[in-house]
Amino acid sequence: MRWLHGCEPKTLPDAWPEGRLRILTWHVHGNYLYSLTQLPHDFIVPVLPGSQAGYVKPGPAIPWGPNVHCVPADQIHQEALDCIVYQSRHAFEHDRFQLLSAEQLKLPAIYIEHNPPEPHPTNTVHWFRHDEGMLVHVTPHNALMWDSPHTQSCVIEHGVVAPSTCLYTGQLARGITAINHLSKRGRRVGADLYEWMAGHAPLDLIGMGSEDLNGLGEIPNMEVSALMARYRFFFSPIRYASLGLSLVEAMMVGMPIVGIAATELPNVITNGVNGWVDSRPKRLIECMHQLIDEPTLARRWGEAAREEALLRFSIERFIDDWNRLLGVMISPSYSGVVA
Repeated sequence: MRWLHGCEPKTLPDAWPEGRLRILTWHVHGNYLYSLTQLPHDFIVPVLPGSQAGYVKPGPAIPWGPNVHCVPADQIHQEALDCIVYQSRHAFEHDRFQLLSAEQLKLPAIYIEHNPPEPHPTNTVHWFRHDEGMLVHVTPHNALMWDSPHTQSCVIEHGVVAPSTCLYTGQLARGITAINHLSKRGRRVGADLYEWMAGHAPLDLIGMGSEDLNGLGEIPNMEVSALMARYRFFFSPIRYASLGLSLVEAMMVGMPIVGIAATELPNVITNGVNGWVDSRPKRLIECMHQLIDEPTLARRWGEAAREEALLRFSIERFIDDWNRLLGVMISPSYSGVVA
């Protein structure tokens, strides 16, 4: 965990003290919520009938643990809670006043920022302000770009439950990209780059709405890793977004990464070691063909990618970081300033 703006506590708990917390959060990013609920606490998730964003009941595609409790949104104010974890602007600026009691509104609050700032990449001021609050960024790049000088903040990078063994075979001499609704999200996540690349190298696309770009469609969450592991490499066309969990999962199964040198990716991938990142699309095409022609090289880079992922993005490190933060936030001495 990286603390920002000089807010590192003078002391940090070595481990979470005895006792489970009851944490309210929203179902915004299913795979991230699955990682978050690996913590040894109970998670209260508000739900509503229908398909309203943030209130859909977590579905059977992910093996949710018994510590995930779905509660009708209009009953949340009756719940005994220890902490609120927001994951969307609408929930923080609007929904909390409709759902939470006066006492719940005073509880320690954490806002997980999943994305870099928009519309301006450097001058956008973050909206999260809370007397008992902490802004948590999921990448150092996001933290660097957001303007939040008056908000306590830190970085807790992704954590992914790793397969017990390296799944990589690379038997398909093709690359794979995993992005939901790529065709609708445009240049920011590299829709144009993917289409151009797919015309110059063998690439497949998975994710919701991927059929719009001749992709393979949506793959069940728990089957994605095994599917990707059959491909020679993982490709990220993203110009401006956070570090995708699918990319981390690809590294975990032992895949080499090829991608646009943007956002956090250049700090994850070392060229010629665990993949290749570049701002020149033609150079990336050359790299793709090299990996297709040299499966031994692809496997070597993929093994290094897995080692990096196990070190940097392990679920154990993720749980430890979150427990340390919660240990500070729930401490009786915490009052919105941790140093």
